[in-house]
Amino acid sequence: MDGDQNEMVNFIMVWVVVLASLCYCHMIGSHFSSATIIRPLALLPVICLFVVLPMNLTTISLGGTTAFFVAWLANFKLLLFAFDQGPLSSNPPTPLPYFIALACLPIKAAHQQYQSHPKSTNEKIQKPLNGHKSTINYASKITILAIVMLTVKHAHSNPWFMLLIYCAFLYLALELILAMTAGLARGLMRAELEPQFDEPYLATSLQDFWGKRWNLMASKILRPTVYDPVRSFCEPMAGRKWSPIPAVMATFLVSGLMHEWILYNIGRVKPTGELTCFFLLQGASVAAEIGIKRILSGRFQVPVALSRLLQIAFVLSSSFWLFFPPFRRGKADTKTCTEILAFIEFLKTSSLVSPSSTSCPFL
Repeated sequence: MDGDQNEMVNFIMVWVVVLASLCYCHMIGSHFSSATIIRPLALLPVICLFVVLPMNLTTISLGGTTAFFVAWLANFKLLLFAFDQGPLSSNPPTPLPYFIALACLPIKAAHQQYQSHPKSTNEKIQKPLNGHKSTINYASKITILAIVMLTVKHAHSNPWFMLLIYCAFLYLALELILAMTAGLARGLMRAELEPQFDEPYLATSLQDFWGKRWNLMASKILRPTVYDPVRSFCEPMAGRKWSPIPAVMATFLVSGLMHEWILYNIGRVKPTGELTCFFLLQGASVAAEIGIKRILSGRFQVPVALSRLLQIAFVLSSSFWLFFPPFRRGKADTKTCTEILAFIEFLKTSSLVSPSSTSCPFL
């Protein structure tokens, strides 16, 4: 119990520091132009602080989420803001409450439309996702999640099947939690939550999966901070046709390193490089896919059903090989269940839920 109280106190203190630091960043943005070196230098200490702040937390629910939203999401947005780009930059300046929310959360303020990268007049502008899905869509996912939770209790004898079920559990749980968060964001802040997933099981290629359907928060912020600058740098040497390939590799490398850091924050397990290798493998595969498409120029099309099956099989098999092992060694799944049970116990003692069996399906 004392450990839980200390973690909550540390969590509150970390976020007090985050809020104070973002107030400082807002002030810097109002007083110093990005045309000078002063703004980037003034923001650099905050960026360094945000990298190490999550180290004060040890739980997955508090430490892991703080590492993602502060060390990754907020930091990358501040990097863009230092050069007057990204969602935090606007004219007139973004009001302080929205500045703080936009920095840490994947939301779109009602008064602001943000394009993650410029588009030429010849490019087709895709219709943005609004995050709204049908009631039937959510009802079916709730039903499937319930089936997954019941099935997993009897699947301990097959570790590979457990990993497959764990994938489904993570996706469905995140999808439903983010849907509820979106409702709160609309009600309390008049803001829209940026969609996190767009039915990734319907992806027809690795480009489609990683760029448009899976973890859209990460891909949205990695594009302007990594992909676009690297592509612009490589274009004079590789040409417009082939410059996306090194940009893709750089983007997946950064994603891998950030996943290593987040895992270290929640498990304190020495990084093994497996997560980085996983994302480099995905990046190389996406780059190969781009190269093949450039060469074939549409002369050969894989049937949609087959392409969906192939990309899902590749992502899952490579996840079992490189992505999940470090999480399991760090007992991330066990810790997650322990924290869920502790939260349920808290609700029970608070008379908010009725006493019932609370065995963790992943233990």
